[in-house]
Amino acid sequence: MFELTPFVRKNRVSVFDPFRDFEDFERSFFGRQEALSFKTDIKEKKDCFVLEAELPGFSKDDISVDIDGDYLTISANRSAEKEDKDHDGYVRRERSWGTYSRSFDISSVKGEEISAEYKDGVLTLNLPKKDVTAPTARKLEIK
Repeated sequence: MFELTPFVRKNRVSVFDPFRDFEDFERSFFGRQEALSFKTDIKEKKDCFVLEAELPGFSKDDISVDIDGDYLTISANRSAEKEDKDHDGYVRRERSWGTYSRSFDISSVKGEEISAEYKDGVLTLNLPKKDVTAPTARKLEIK
């Protein structure tokens, strides 16, 4: 039964690295920060950006994409009542529940033309770029 429990090996031999030690301290004090958000990839194409967000285990109804001004917010909510139906018999639980959220600046995107698709645990947003206007040059007349 205990061989199924993951562990972290702490006896690594390496050169003193205060930054790694601080990260280890922060992780042990605050917990895993990765659990508070989700991973995203953003690709740039000729006429658009493509944002792919990993949201495995969520249904399409649990995910919301909101635009407020120049900010796009992706939120996903996994409720506790779905997770706690059968809480007896667990040796260890690593799947968490709660609200996960990330915001992105979309000031260079046509907000009204954004499209979204959710398939196989990946939310894909197509973000068309705004037309770039070249700065106009002019000569001022001195009076």
